[in-house]
Amino acid sequence: MQIILNTWQCSVGVNELQRLRSSVYLMSIVRPQLGTGVIFRSHVEAVQRCILHRAARGGCGAQAQGDAARAPPVIRAVGVIPPTRIAQCCPPWCKNKAGDRRRHPKLYLNDSTDAGPGSPRTLSDNGMRRSRGLVCECLGAAACPDGAANGTCVTQPGGYCFVAVEEVLDDNGLVVVDRSAGCLPPDESGFMQCKSSQVPHQHPKVIECCFESDLCNRRLSPQLPELSPDVTETPGLRGGAGGSPTALVAGALCVALLAACAAFLLLFRRRRRAGKRPPSPPAPHAADVSSGSGSGLPLLVQRTVAKQIQMVESIGKGRYGEVWLARWRGERVAVKVFFTTEEASWFRETEIYQTVLMRHENILGFIAADIKGTGSWTQMLLITDYHENGSLHDYLQTVVLDTHSLMTMAYSIVSGLAHLHMDIFGTKGKPAIAHRDIKSKNILVKRNGQCAIADFGLAVRYVAERNEVDIAPNTRVGTRRYMAPEVLDEKLDVSNFEAFKMADMYSLGLVLWEMCRRCCSGDKAQHVEPYALPYHELVPPDPTFEDMHGVVVAAGLRPPVPGRWLGAEPLSTLVTLMHECWHANPPVRLTALRVKKTLAKYNTETTVKLV
Repeated sequence: MQIILNTWQCSVGVNELQRLRSSVYLMSIVRPQLGTGVIFRSHVEAVQRCILHRAARGGCGAQAQGDAARAPPVIRAVGVIPPTRIAQCCPPWCKNKAGDRRRHPKLYLNDSTDAGPGSPRTLSDNGMRRSRGLVCECLGAAACPDGAANGTCVTQPGGYCFVAVEEVLDDNGLVVVDRSAGCLPPDESGFMQCKSSQVPHQHPKVIECCFESDLCNRRLSPQLPELSPDVTETPGLRGGAGGSPTALVAGALCVALLAACAAFLLLFRRRRRAGKRPPSPPAPHAADVSSGSGSGLPLLVQRTVAKQIQMVESIGKGRYGEVWLARWRGERVAVKVFFTTEEASWFRETEIYQTVLMRHENILGFIAADIKGTGSWTQMLLITDYHENGSLHDYLQTVVLDTHSLMTMAYSIVSGLAHLHMDIFGTKGKPAIAHRDIKSKNILVKRNGQCAIADFGLAVRYVAERNEVDIAPNTRVGTRRYMAPEVLDEKLDVSNFEAFKMADMYSLGLVLWEMCRRCCSGDKAQHVEPYALPYHELVPPDPTFEDMHGVVVAAGLRPPVPGRWLGAEPLSTLVTLMHECWHANPPVRLTALRVKKTLAKYNTETTVKLV
């Protein structure tokens, strides 16, 4: 459809003008025949030009031009014409301005409103668009096509040019104003983006749009609104510090004071309830007993597990404490209760158990450590896995081993010891650990026939980063019967960690001797020797340092080896290993890893022969 407009007459009525101004889509190209010969691209532009032309030439041009300098523009894209002069310059359908404004409100704009592009009272609100694409200035990699540098872009027919400013956070967390420009599509998404300034944003953003001419957005300069002086800026939305420092400090002090009062009241109530309990009877002192210990980090937070433990029965007592069978969450566990005088041993064991990568199948599994009691009595607890077979010392007194059981136990013990002696380097590495109290009472027998090393109250760690031996202060000493010659002779170099490892290997040789006595050679169980402790024929049941020094160091004696061991495998192999383990010269002794490899090789060869 084309509308031909001549220079002297606008052949468009009010109804036609309303229809054109409320249209959403651009019409076909209009070629109005005006004196200037200008080609217009829409019906509305032609009507606006007609009104402007008649206002300038239709007998009231001087008044129109004078008012144009003072009044807001009717349409920013076309030119200026005061609405008060439209009725005078465009008769007959604009004569009565007041009445016509009531009948045709879309024909007029508010005289006090300077409506721009994107405003509810401009052409963009009515969907007027060009029939060709606009060339717009683009700014920012996100707005420019294909991520190009700052330059230009071309809209789709009927699209918009825009300029936007927004507050954003830079890499340092500071608030900066980001400016962008580019093209928007002609559909509803573009229109809604132009209207987005009217919606509150978490981060302030203002956008202005235009469509009058190419590069029209160069003239746009949107500004972020200033906050009112009586409005406090919200922290995090505008990047400000927010709040008074004095108020923040006062609030923090109030919270801390309330927390301290609550903690004091809770502690006071607990002590009052605990004070009503009867005191626990002191634990008697007796002979050594196998202790609970373990590996890995505790499964529960300290000072909570003690309330969940139900003691069942006492299963052993010793100089350092008492071992109980208990139940925790329906499972049987072993609880070692330390005497108050043995706090250093409890603390050292807990410290060793929390070593990273400590967990191993041949090291007793550790569950938790806890302290409970009142001001009158205190109990220090270690909760570990429970093994119903008890210690190796008790097990060998009633059970005769066959060769397979003997090798399984020996290999598992040396595997656990090798894991202790080994240091693992890495981000979460494991330090090397020496046990310092290897004996049959500190080795537990598991249900599957393997063994697990327990009791780390005397253990030492080697810190490779500082090249130092970590020895906790402790008045407790090891078991004298299993002490190496250099320990009895007081020649152990405490600054050399290898010396502690070699002392462990001496004790391991004595444990192997105890196990071999209870192993039958062939099918003749009657040839098994009765269980006995090392040096049982040479020293009393509770030997002193002088007793052991006289036998081990001065006389250079070792436990006797029966003749039947030398002619039967695997006893003869173990005899060779134990001789090299309890050698008087520490550097000559085998390492735990070497013994482990020897036993593994023997087991492999034996399996191949059987197959």
